[in-house]
Amino acid sequence: MEKKAQFNTWYVFVAVVIILLLQNLWVQYQQTEPIPYSEFQQLLQQGEIAEIEVGEQRIRGRLKTPTDDGRLHFVTTRVDPDLAKELAQYETEYTGVVESNFLANLLSWLLPIIVFFAIWLFLFRKIAEKQGGLGGFMTVGKSKAKIYMEKDTKVTFDDVAGVDEAKKELEEVVAFLQQPDEYGRLGARMPKGILLVGPPGTGKTLFARAVAGEARVPFFSINGSEFVEMFVGVGAARVRDLFEQARQKAPCIIFIDELDALGRARGAFPTGGGHDEKEQTLNQLLAELDGFDPGQGVVLLAATNRPEILDPALLRPGRFDRHVLVERPDRAGRVAILKVHAKRIALGTDVDIDAVASITPGFSGADLANLVNEAAVLATRRNASAVEMEDFNNAIERITAGLEKKNRLLNPHEREVVAYHEAGHAIVALALPGADVVHKISIIPRGIGALGYTIQRPTEDRYLMTRPELETKLSVLFGGRAAEVLIFDEVSTGASDDLVKATELARSMVTRYGMEKRLGQMTYEDHPPAFLETPHMPASPRRDYSEETAHEIDCAIRDILDAAYKRASEILTKHKPVLKETAQKLLENETLTADELPDLKAAETAKTVA
Repeated sequence: MEKKAQFNTWYVFVAVVIILLLQNLWVQYQQTEPIPYSEFQQLLQQGEIAEIEVGEQRIRGRLKTPTDDGRLHFVTTRVDPDLAKELAQYETEYTGVVESNFLANLLSWLLPIIVFFAIWLFLFRKIAEKQGGLGGFMTVGKSKAKIYMEKDTKVTFDDVAGVDEAKKELEEVVAFLQQPDEYGRLGARMPKGILLVGPPGTGKTLFARAVAGEARVPFFSINGSEFVEMFVGVGAARVRDLFEQARQKAPCIIFIDELDALGRARGAFPTGGGHDEKEQTLNQLLAELDGFDPGQGVVLLAATNRPEILDPALLRPGRFDRHVLVERPDRAGRVAILKVHAKRIALGTDVDIDAVASITPGFSGADLANLVNEAAVLATRRNASAVEMEDFNNAIERITAGLEKKNRLLNPHEREVVAYHEAGHAIVALALPGADVVHKISIIPRGIGALGYTIQRPTEDRYLMTRPELETKLSVLFGGRAAEVLIFDEVSTGASDDLVKATELARSMVTRYGMEKRLGQMTYEDHPPAFLETPHMPASPRRDYSEETAHEIDCAIRDILDAAYKRASEILTKHKPVLKETAQKLLENETLTADELPDLKAAETAKTVA
């Protein structure tokens, strides 16, 4: 109040001074009489002028006696003396006129200033849009969080499927927000922070929006990278502003997506600097997490797919109290997710959601949503009235193998090699017990380099595999190369991808899984940083074994691969007629489904009877 009164006093003082100046000017104007120059000369000759002030354009003076209206002062405009002398010969009243150049002079000064100011303002706004939005530097420290009110979220737990365990964890958060007294009757408090961890596309962001939708509270959504700016201190200011806004709208939920962009472990990456802007922003976030009271109804949700690089101080109890794992869905989860997305499309009568789920192992929720959309697009493209099972199969091939390249023409020999290659994979998989069921084989080129492909469908989700099962996978991978050698007695570049996968799998068996007796029960390569473990960046690849051990590792890997190749060759040699028959069918039809593949058991039984 005192400051406001002080400002009002200054305003009054300035106003009084301005009024006095204006009054003085008005009085002087009232006392001064403008007269023609000819009259000035007459008064000068008559001796009526007491004093004169001569300027470049005007002459001011004071009369000895006032005029009839009481004025003592006069002003007149000067005239050139020669011209005045000539005009004085005539009985004519004359006066000078000052040609005003005020506007031209003003524009000569103002126009360059306006041009330079416009250029500066244009450049300033462009920089402000890139760095701090249209608000410029005055709003650069404001939070960029998008605020969704209760009616804006429109996402509930019914829209989330396939991860029931994670859903139950988050349902408790909703219950805390809706019924704090009920859940606090035994002294329990609401978790300060919940960290959603999982691979990309598993629905972490959707989960956070569903929590806000179920709790019917405001939802602050921001990405971790939006805290980081080129100006020092901006990130910390935005963190403070975000939590201040959240306190004003409590109860509410703050959601920070991609937390790893903000919460990377301090000092873990020395090449990035030790005291940069990110660390200041992280320190401010840690301080805010320690400072806010969960009793206010503010819950912090965060999501990341790289938990191993987060700072341990950020993950301790009291900051992020609860870590919720959002994994890729299992088969039952994929069925539930597909049913959620299938509600939005017109399904045909032959669509089997269980069958679609069985041939999409490893698909995340985002992958399945994309699959349903691709199937609907394919059905629309062929002017169908509903999405059929054929559309889902083609969509899976489109996603996993790539776009069909029907214009990629192969010569007859190359086409035959590809047919035997894919038939070799299929025959070995059909012959070996425990191998994944062959769903489809094709010699239609797809993607960047695939000239053909074989799709296998696992009978169930697997989380552990034994050495015999891995050896079966290796034999199936070598089926294509073995078929080429058996039929054409030569090798081609078509098996390059199979060789890469087989080599990686065999190396893991030896160096990571301890499946080689000669090398003992130990690992021989660094494992990636585990959950909540601070990552390290060694200057060079680390190897904790001798050259002799390295030689044994190489020999063990080679022996495993040679054994798998030999096994595939023996199977194909035994079923060579079936291999040729399958390859010929493939050349004729280009694609064979599981029903069109040969039954090796029936063929062996018929051969035995014969």
